[in-house]
Amino acid sequence: MNTVIRPKWHTTAEVAAMLGFGLSKTKMLILTGEIRSVKVGRNRRILPAWVDEYVANVAAEAEARWSA
Repeated sequence: MNTVIRPKWHTTAEVAAMLGFGLSKTKMLILTGEIRSVKVGRNRRILPAWVDEYVANVAAEAEARWSA
C-alpha cells in the first residue's frame, strides 16, 4: 500500500506560483494580511485553506463590483 503525503502548508514561493503572482506581490499580500500566514522559525507558511480563502475573497469582491 502506498501512502501519499500531501503538503499541510505551502511556502510563499509555492503560493506565488499557484496564484500566478510574483514573489514580491505575494509577500506584500502576506504583509498586508490579505493572505494569512504563520511564521515557523525564519520562514512564512500558508495553509491551503488560507489560499482558498484569499481566492474566495477576491472573487466575492469582484462579484460585488459587477452586481452593484
